[in-house]
Amino acid sequence: MSDILILDNDKNEDIKKSSNTVKNNNQMNDNWGSLMDKINLFLLSLQKIQTKDKVLFYRLLATMTNAWMSVLKSMVVLEKQEKNPALKVILWVFCKELKDGKNLSECIELYPASFAEAEVGIISSGEKTGKLNEVLTSLSAQIEKVESISGKLKSAMMYPWFIMVIVIWVVAVMMIAVVPKLLEIFSWKAELPASTMLLVKISNAFRDYWFLMIIIIFVVVVIIKIWKKTPNGRYIYDNIMLHVPIFGGINKKLTLSKFSRVFSWLLGSGVSIVECLKITAVAVWNEVYKQRLLLLWNDVQQWIKIWESLDGDKLFPDMMVQMIQVWEETAKLDQTVIKVADFYDEQVDNTIGIINKLLEPFIIVFLAVVVWFIAVAIMQPIMSMSDTITQ
Repeated sequence: MSDILILDNDKNEDIKKSSNTVKNNNQMNDNWGSLMDKINLFLLSLQKIQTKDKVLFYRLLATMTNAWMSVLKSMVVLEKQEKNPALKVILWVFCKELKDGKNLSECIELYPASFAEAEVGIISSGEKTGKLNEVLTSLSAQIEKVESISGKLKSAMMYPWFIMVIVIWVVAVMMIAVVPKLLEIFSWKAELPASTMLLVKISNAFRDYWFLMIIIIFVVVVIIKIWKKTPNGRYIYDNIMLHVPIFGGINKKLTLSKFSRVFSWLLGSGVSIVECLKITAVAVWNEVYKQRLLLLWNDVQQWIKIWESLDGDKLFPDMMVQMIQVWEETAKLDQTVIKVADFYDEQVDNTIGIINKLLEPFIIVFLAVVVWFIAVAIMQPIMSMSDTITQ
């Protein structure tokens, strides 16, 4: 009997050990799953929201709040129907923070990569004045307008870069694979014309050092990107971009348009002029204009008028300064600034249209010059050979 009891106790201990092992394994799996979920949520929260998704979010939220729905309830509905994983995670965090008593402006401030500081200031002013739905509607329209102009500029600048990359790739293939075979027929390289000798040197450089060229280009691009992230490097780079022929003028007009539009949003939303200038300095995304607007912010704090501080500055055209002077004295500054933004948007749009029309013939001429040089460099020694044979 005692032997049976001993066996039963052993079985019970084995059962307890196995059950504890199962519990530990389940606990480890739960911990691992929760850890992976946290990592997944963290990675999704780092992704930047696309402008079209953000504009749609603002418009839907404005529509719901206009229908007397609370911000929290509206956010819960938007979070349930959202398809974008990154935005869905952000809306889920918004719901959690709103339940804890935070405002919408405090929520979007948690994601500076997706929501600009100017948007935080505008939404905060709408919450204070009780006009959140109007502010959100206006904000979505203005963001869409700015993004449209910026997109046109990017497309106008990407087109020539894309063509240049294709041209360089085609020339590299010709220099590595085609030209050396054509030049094999010339055995008297000392007597070749200067254009042919130059073509031979270029071909040899591409053929012997193509891998080194790729490494050098990659290193230069990385160094420039790192340098641009430093305050001094960013200032120098933005200053160069403002003085590049043709595109420098477009960058200047686009920056002035952003400044005018963001400043008008904030001022029309009830934000003080001093705070408007501080927020706008960050929103223009140009270090040169940022430093100048911070100086303007300091001048306004000392009771100097905006037009007096900007008068004679090459960064701000005389027409813009004069309009600000007139309307600053009539207390209608926000209405004037938005008109300035519309004017520069139209100027940028027209300039980009002209550039797109002129780029195509310019690129064709460039390609013709490249092909002509290669043809001349190859045909000159052939013609000389034929003349020698004829004689």
